[in-house]
Amino acid sequence: MKVVKRMYTVLIVLIFAFLTYQCGDNNNKNSTAQNNYSQTNNSSDNETAVLKGNPVDGKMYFEQACSACHGMDAKGLPKLGKDLTTSKFIAGKTNVELLAFVKQGRLPTDPSNTTGVAMPPKGGNPALTDQQLVDIITYIKKLNK
Repeated sequence: MKVVKRMYTVLIVLIFAFLTYQCGDNNNKNSTAQNNYSQTNNSSDNETAVLKGNPVDGKMYFEQACSACHGMDAKGLPKLGKDLTTSKFIAGKTNVELLAFVKQGRLPTDPSNTTGVAMPPKGGNPALTDQQLVDIITYIKKLNK
């Protein structure tokens, strides 16, 4: 019964986050954000993407897509999302790795999932572009100590 209640709670939160996102004005943000995405080579001759994001835009996208579980301050909500401001997971990953993670999400059955709550791909908002996700990641990394 607790699992069913938790699933309903997550579903309600995701619907709220989606509706909140749909009410926002994102038209003027996309053209600026698209200019921040670049690629370069690393020192080991392997080509790797260096993703640059805009933390100001990232905060806005975070509040729309992620705050329902992680809180407006990114410090997490009980039994929903983890505290991202002190996360060793965030600190230990590159932007490329975090982008792949956020795009895929995490099932409750994943052994690394410590909350037992699903993290939906793209925070439950499939309309988020890679650049918008990188903006969110940049914002979160700025908060992460």
